[in-house]
Amino acid sequence: MNLFQLIKSDYRKYKKYGGSFFGIIFLTQGFWAIFQYRIAHFIYSKIKWQPFRFLGLFIMLINQKFIEIVTGISISASSKIGDSFYIGHFGGIIINADAVVGNNCNISQGVTIGVSGRGEKRGVPVIGNEVYIGANAVVSGNINIGNGVLIGACSMVNTSVEDNSVVLGVPAVVISQNGSKGYI
Repeated sequence: MNLFQLIKSDYRKYKKYGGSFFGIIFLTQGFWAIFQYRIAHFIYSKIKWQPFRFLGLFIMLINQKFIEIVTGISISASSKIGDSFYIGHFGGIIINADAVVGNNCNISQGVTIGVSGRGEKRGVPVIGNEVYIGANAVVSGNINIGNGVLIGACSMVNTSVEDNSVVLGVPAVVISQNGSKGYI
């Protein structure tokens, strides 16, 4: 997908949850953050000529800091996030620069997707498609989160999770195989 298709898919996802054009564009902090990320990631990954790349990334870094202050959402330009990404509520969201998030995922407020572990276990998660991450959850370490996974609120996920699992707790354990269907 190109830049405009990605932004359009994000917009459609917000529209699906009942937002109006005015409300999404001017009042939805999650959309502001993902919109800024899309442009910054485009510059980071597609523009190769160094003077334009440097200038573009510098401007987007300033914009990113402004978005972080206003919304409390930090998404690095080097993160890889699939289409139709939805941030349900603003505030306290951090996505590591090396994180990979699949298509059609939802996250709530207070979510951290970050680095953790020691030695070979040190790293950043790879999150599959159609994953729902509940409020204040932490997903960290060199782990894989399968497709259709639901991560419950206030959970700490530091081990890999199979497709269509529901995990909950600190540390998170699988409580069912019902997955994220109905939450996305």
